[in-house]
Amino acid sequence: MVVVEKLTGKKVAILAADGFEVSELFEPKNALLQAGAKVFIVSLSSGSIRGWEKKDWANKEISVDLTVNDTSAKDFDALVLPGGVINPDLLRQNEKAVQFIRDMVEAGKPIAAICHGPWMLAEAGVLEGRTVTSYGSIRTDMINAGAAWVDQSVVVDRGFITSRSPEDLSDFNKKMVEEFAQGPHDPFRRAYEDMPEAQRYQ
Repeated sequence: MVVVEKLTGKKVAILAADGFEVSELFEPKNALLQAGAKVFIVSLSSGSIRGWEKKDWANKEISVDLTVNDTSAKDFDALVLPGGVINPDLLRQNEKAVQFIRDMVEAGKPIAAICHGPWMLAEAGVLEGRTVTSYGSIRTDMINAGAAWVDQSVVVDRGFITSRSPEDLSDFNKKMVEEFAQGPHDPFRRAYEDMPEAQRYQ
């Protein structure tokens, strides 16, 4: 159960394009709204984007609030990357969308990515040394990008919240709200804590 008003005052971007998996956008969006966040759909162009549901296009669209040309990471406190095969494949071909993610990571702002959404983290080159999960078919992509991949419903690592599929949405949404409520994370914290003490101040 989402804690109402836990995210009051937080601005969250959902970065998506045509072909987003319907449940992986709308359910996290609703959880964020219930927790008091302001949610903005960010995409490649203005207008609306159309969802995908299981094996076909869905009769479900959502209006775009901002384009990647009109906004930047500094405008948001957190980011959600829904899945769907087509959606991240379109996004990762757009350098501004990829840079948006890099800027969020550099600022230590939490990012929640589900199913094929972590493809964008791989494209942004921000998975080195991270532990993540994803849809099983992109496991090798996660490993090749430098991540340790595990088969769990939800994984949290230094502000990255990742999940495997729509079946994990309950766990994903819960952890997403918890991590977003904590605010910025130091993306280098765990690497520092794992370092031998004698090397920490060199």
